[in-house]
Amino acid sequence: MNHSTFTYEPGEHEAESASNSYVMSLIAIIAGLPLPIVNLIATLIFYLGNRKSTYFVRWHCTQALLSQLSLLFLNSYGFWWTVSIIISDELITNNYLAYIITLIVFNIIEFVTTIYTAIQVRKGKHVSWWFYGTLTNLVCKP
Repeated sequence: MNHSTFTYEPGEHEAESASNSYVMSLIAIIAGLPLPIVNLIATLIFYLGNRKSTYFVRWHCTQALLSQLSLLFLNSYGFWWTVSIIISDELITNNYLAYIITLIVFNIIEFVTTIYTAIQVRKGKHVSWWFYGTLTNLVCKP
């Protein structure tokens, strides 16, 4: 993660809205387990509601959305692999266990990072995630 500042100090409302983009994904995780699409839909709705907001808010909504989009693919694969094991006679393999353990670790890291980012953004600090921050800079223009 990279802390940097925008050229202006975000206002209280901006910091709150930007922080809420991360909080929305956390609430969706709790409400949407085990369906991975719920997180993406909740974050997308919040993004759409704030896409005409200030650059600070749009940037953080976009970063949260991009992270949820990648999680959708990873979690969906794990979800459907688990469903196929439950429904069929497929055995639990070492590959499956390795994927699920990696998926759990990745989700925990994303969860902790999201909480940290929501707190820092609420304070008006700009937090850019590795990979997602660079991608957000390409997608979200001032």
